[in-house]
Amino acid sequence: MLMTFICVSIFVEDVVTAAADGEAARAAGADLIEWRVDSVADDIALVERLVRDSPLPCIVTCRGREEGGEYGGDEPQRLALLEHVGLHARPRFLDVELAAFARSANLRQKVKLAIRHPEQLRELDSTLILSSHDFTGRPIDLLRRVERMAGEPACGVIKVAWMARSVRDNLEAFEILRARHKPTIALCMGPMGLMSRVLAPKFGALLTFASLRPAGATAPGQPTVEELVNGYRFRRIGPDTRVFGVIGWPVEHSRSPAIHNAAFERIDFDGVYLPLPVAPDEIAFRTTLEALLADSALTFRGASVTIPHKTHLLEFVRKRGGRIDEAAQAAGAANTLVVGDDGHIEACNTDVRGIIASVAEALDCHEGRLGDRRVAVIGAGGMARAAVAGFARLGATIVIHHRDVNKARRLAEEFHSRAGASGWRSKIVAAHLEKVCASCCDIIINATPVGMVGGPDPQGLPFPMDNAAKGNLRWSRQTLVVDTVYAPSQTPLLRFAAAHGAATLGGEGLLLRQAFGQFEQWTGGGLTFDDFTRAARPAG
Repeated sequence: MLMTFICVSIFVEDVVTAAADGEAARAAGADLIEWRVDSVADDIALVERLVRDSPLPCIVTCRGREEGGEYGGDEPQRLALLEHVGLHARPRFLDVELAAFARSANLRQKVKLAIRHPEQLRELDSTLILSSHDFTGRPIDLLRRVERMAGEPACGVIKVAWMARSVRDNLEAFEILRARHKPTIALCMGPMGLMSRVLAPKFGALLTFASLRPAGATAPGQPTVEELVNGYRFRRIGPDTRVFGVIGWPVEHSRSPAIHNAAFERIDFDGVYLPLPVAPDEIAFRTTLEALLADSALTFRGASVTIPHKTHLLEFVRKRGGRIDEAAQAAGAANTLVVGDDGHIEACNTDVRGIIASVAEALDCHEGRLGDRRVAVIGAGGMARAAVAGFARLGATIVIHHRDVNKARRLAEEFHSRAGASGWRSKIVAAHLEKVCASCCDIIINATPVGMVGGPDPQGLPFPMDNAAKGNLRWSRQTLVVDTVYAPSQTPLLRFAAAHGAATLGGEGLLLRQAFGQFEQWTGGGLTFDDFTRAARPAG
């Protein structure tokens, strides 16, 4: 298997800081350094010194603004710098944009002479990377650009990078890598392009770019070298590595990649887990999953599915004739996709078991005792469905609250009919959000994203503030307030409830319990829940 290198890209402002960053990149586990000399292109001596003293083999890049760089000077001067560096400093690679190479007859001539008579002329002793970047989206002539680079004798490495419009763009990058005739770098930028960066070794890319620190990224979506090496187990990824992820909108805040990758590491499982942001509509979800499942080389084997796609997953699996487990059937939503080696798919719901176990532990009681409780569930999405299903199966009285009371009523009616068919003894009703009542409910569960990092109204409560301020909520230690949000660990709701004397339960335990269920589905197990928790928490 070819090794895929990690190249840390460093913007150069001064030689002292750059040298320190270069040493830090080497210590962090990088294989190459890209010296981005956009801002110091007029100081040839500085650039030569950087290359000469570089602690790792290096790429020299001076990127113009038209392709996302910071160099705003004279174009002939920029190309002259690259020619001079190639002759006198001889970095391992020189990066020149395809468009600039095509415009500069002088540069093309020098490169051709150097190739024809290498013993006489060594103007570009370094390997030439011909590159193309588009920060707005996929260029319509992307494949023609790749063909032009492949057909150029002077080109030693093909590099294409474009702004991903969806997760599906990564799959085209992988196709380019699989079809390569020369060493190739194919990357998608932005939050939807992370897959192309992390899975570069799976498809034989020459390298992937990383930053030394989050604030130092030279392109949108660059992970840090620490995230690649330790977070995503980059050095372990190969052609057979199984791919998993968390599908939702948003997912940037998700702790699931850290949790699952740490657990995979603990049992030496050949898998990697990625954030997979998918726009919040059913068509985007369906087309993304279809594309991931259709790419056999990807070895896509499952996903966690979160807001707002849990009901979309259930429908997707049902329409494709896959299996739906009992908990997902009961909830009318699923949070876990399992993909067999034979392509068979299954929708599961590990939220149901997770929320019941977490609440029972918080109340220090047997799960069966929860059937005697009156439970207020705020929300009508996938997590609300899991909570209602879990408590309904135990026979609890459930009041569903939503800002749109008609949604609450429809959900209550759906579960009421399901309860009758299943023989559940539970009473399920709907009520206005303003009527959340701590004095008449033993358990209050926020199953909405209100309060979540990146979610709606992060400073607010899942019910009207004036209702709480008027004292309509009479809290006591006998009231357990549960927030399914886990980031932040102390949400506005939990702080408010604790200040008014209620017992509280955050989303951390639920997160770990539902994740453990997914881990067992995908890997077959190998860890106890306590071992899984110990593996996951340091990584979180």
